[in-house]
Amino acid sequence: MKTIINVKTEKDLKEQAVSTARDMGIPLSTAINVFLRQFVADRRIVLDAPLKPSKRLEKMLRQAERDLKTGRNLSPIFHSVKELMADLYD
Repeated sequence: MKTIINVKTEKDLKEQAVSTARDMGIPLSTAINVFLRQFVADRRIVLDAPLKPSKRLEKMLRQAERDLKTGRNLSPIFHSVKELMADLYD
């Protein structure tokens, strides 16, 4: 016997999920049922998503890579706390 589950979610998230499922050749209900079966069987939720930095973080990382390559904005190497403190207060 089948039943209906009503879940509130953001409209664009639902649209993206429907599109992703369609790209995979399955209806969204199949993807949700697979998730629910796995959830019941394992009694846990596994979140697996590729890490994608935000636009701001991507920009910061590119700048850091440029700085590293050009030797800019790099801290010197300190061999003691005394050296570090001397550099801070110079």
